[in-house]
Amino acid sequence: MTNTLKIGLISISDRASSGVYQDAGLPALQEWFTQTLTSPWQCVTRLIPDEQTMIEATLIELADQEKCHLILTTGGTGPALRDVTPEATLAVAHKVLPGFGEQMRAVSLRYVPTAILSRQLGVTRGQSLILNLPGQPKAIKETLDGIFAAVPYCIDLIGGPYIETNPDVLTSFRPKSAQRQK
Repeated sequence: MTNTLKIGLISISDRASSGVYQDAGLPALQEWFTQTLTSPWQCVTRLIPDEQTMIEATLIELADQEKCHLILTTGGTGPALRDVTPEATLAVAHKVLPGFGEQMRAVSLRYVPTAILSRQLGVTRGQSLILNLPGQPKAIKETLDGIFAAVPYCIDLIGGPYIETNPDVLTSFRPKSAQRQK
């Protein structure tokens, strides 16, 4: 097993993927991980339109072929007709982790009342944890700050590498029995 966390980042946007505007989600995610993680990591990125079959295929590719331990999507989680990220995620999921979606909405409700419209999910597919995040950089950071403490232990439980975070930015939580001595 590798000690390097492999992260798949998928920005889902019709307009950004067609060049109407520059995607801001992928750079925001990469910056957040640069500041937060102290253990080795690498990422694979994709920018795709709001097409359910393409989202499903990309999730499967990153989980099954690329062997990403963590896959984060941005965008496509609202109630708009073209928002199909949750449907695509559920279609490829092996297990649903409802606590992630509940906590993501709870975090976002601190900032905007429209967070109740979000359909964000957390699921596993094999040894990959897949999380649906909002599309805006500010909301991405707020959401990750509010949920990521549980991610390293979840990755442990599904067979991924041991993830360490910068305690000045975010402290991850593990039961004492799962903590490694430094």
